[in-house]
Amino acid sequence: MIDALKKPNLPQDGYMIQSYIRVEEAAHRVGRTLHKLDNTTLGDHVIADVEAELAAVEHAERGDLSGRAKQSCTPLPRRRLPTAVNAANDLFREQPLGSAKLLHEVDPAAAAVAAAHWLQAAADITADIAECDPSEVVVEADDIEALAVETPTRVLERLESGETPREVVLDLIRTAMTAAEGRIADPDSLPDVIADARRWAAQSRPGEEDPLATIQPRISLLDPLRPAHDLLEDLLDGIHGCRLLYHEYAEHDDDDETDEDIDEAESDELTERLDTEFDAAVRAEAEAKQDRLL
Repeated sequence: MIDALKKPNLPQDGYMIQSYIRVEEAAHRVGRTLHKLDNTTLGDHVIADVEAELAAVEHAERGDLSGRAKQSCTPLPRRRLPTAVNAANDLFREQPLGSAKLLHEVDPAAAAVAAAHWLQAAADITADIAECDPSEVVVEADDIEALAVETPTRVLERLESGETPREVVLDLIRTAMTAAEGRIADPDSLPDVIADARRWAAQSRPGEEDPLATIQPRISLLDPLRPAHDLLEDLLDGIHGCRLLYHEYAEHDDDDETDEDIDEAESDELTERLDTEFDAAVRAEAEAKQDRLL
């Protein structure tokens, strides 16, 4: 690729050699543009930036997500995914709600697989106390605090149908990456996407300050530019939503005291106790269903 930037295929006698490898041909096109601009300084900067990006990808594939490699969103090779999932699963054992380490120290696709497993465990525990279907937990919690609802709910529905966390996560990421290439992974979903887009267009108002602009329907459930990270963040939000709903119902199970009777110190103590109970219950459920990660 670097050679293509430095010495691109140029037109000769009205003809030009083109590569059948899409990425390589893209590099030749950039190289031809740099050749036409004839700016040595600009060319050196572009080549240096591409070299740094390629090095970051190599670091990420070796499991080193430091520096520029943090932006990597491409799933690990399948043969190495289980090891990374186990590492992420260990981090969830420490903190069932998730931690910053999941976002910065583990491959995001592997972390999302583990997050889907722990979201399912949290939803099952919360659904029991809230007396609702596990796939409805995040929707219910959204009434308490604004959450990312669509993605965690879609994941929970697919997990309930019998798919594994790995199958669901890799399929969602693959679909988003297909959208990033300008292609449609699921043509059957187009009628719903078009209908949503038309509803949005009918409600939208012109102007940069239009709040509806942030909810414009997308062709992909995940951000095509960073699908694994986007999925991981939404799944962590879903686990947080399970905690919120668990607290809501657990607190109302105590009929001896009303909210007005509890002072700040007692409220903090109750929150800490419920957090401890929630974490323990989710850990136990996740461990009991550990075979879902295999």
